[in-house]
Amino acid sequence: MKKTGVLVVNLGTPNSFDKKDVAIYLREFLMDGRVIDIAHWKRWLLVNMIIVPFRAPKVAHEYKKLWLENGSPLMVYGTQLVEKLNNKFDDTVVVELAMRYQKPSIQSGLEKLRQANVDEVIVFPLFPQYASATTGSVAEKVMEIVSKWNVIPTIKIITSYHDDEQYIGNFADKIKADIQKHNPDHILFSYHGIPERHLTNMNENGVELCTRCKGDSCKEGNKKPYCYRSACFETTKLIAEKLKLASTTYTTSFQSRLGKDPWIKPYTDATIVKLAESGTKNLLVVSPSFVADCLETTLEIGEQYRDLFLAKGGSDFNFTESLNAKDAWVQTIYDLLCRELKKNKTSLSIKTQRNITDLSAINSN
Repeated sequence: MKKTGVLVVNLGTPNSFDKKDVAIYLREFLMDGRVIDIAHWKRWLLVNMIIVPFRAPKVAHEYKKLWLENGSPLMVYGTQLVEKLNNKFDDTVVVELAMRYQKPSIQSGLEKLRQANVDEVIVFPLFPQYASATTGSVAEKVMEIVSKWNVIPTIKIITSYHDDEQYIGNFADKIKADIQKHNPDHILFSYHGIPERHLTNMNENGVELCTRCKGDSCKEGNKKPYCYRSACFETTKLIAEKLKLASTTYTTSFQSRLGKDPWIKPYTDATIVKLAESGTKNLLVVSPSFVADCLETTLEIGEQYRDLFLAKGGSDFNFTESLNAKDAWVQTIYDLLCRELKKNKTSLSIKTQRNITDLSAINSN
């Protein structure tokens, strides 16, 4: 009977909130050519001479505020998530956690699966919307590592699930609860931003898939293959439809930009100012690109954007907690993986086959 290894991957976290550990993490993260896509020597100077020396102390302070009793949120929630997934599968499926940057590394995660003698590996990045700097970077690192193996197992990378019905339902359920609790005037869907050039550089067979991303074609449902901005608008649209939101009651924007180059728009901070100045008093913010709470949700949204909204005339600001390691989200990942496993159903144990059969029956109703 074949054995499957699952590698669940998130972005990464420093080993502690000590300034040195944060600096090490930032260097590894920002030296990735898919994150800052400029010439290596320019990237080295920018990261090591400018960004890290100035940002590491500030980011270390932010991590200290964020740190949980057992470590950083991404590590705590990731560990809980993988433990729950392992409990759902039998011994024909082994699940390991990895971080793209720092520990546990993709190298160590893959090595554990290799030692478990798996016949195939499913890589599950915790990034619902594909971007070169996230899922693309994970895929590149996985391939770089396994290319050196003598025996290379079947590798499957789940590149996007931004429109998966259960994932959409997970966020819709959380937002619905917050709507009932806070009764917001407006809902802001804030996604992590990326530089515009990450989209304009996309090509397929020499044909540019995304021109200068200044128009509203993504908003209008013009889906583009592997276009991050388009996928974010599609996620918003599907959640809004699930909640039956009027189009005037929600907005999509992009946060966390770095540097002076143009990033995809509209920007979250500018959108918050516009909403407050136009009379919005009670704002709810949700970020479906983050499936685990982190600096960008708890502090950037929960503190910085809250202060900005209140300073511009808003009176009530709330943000929706992410999916973290909640049972409903664990079930979604489990079901997504089961659908992949179903494609090779004959290699599964009777228990797992029965689970997949039950899942198929549920989805057909």
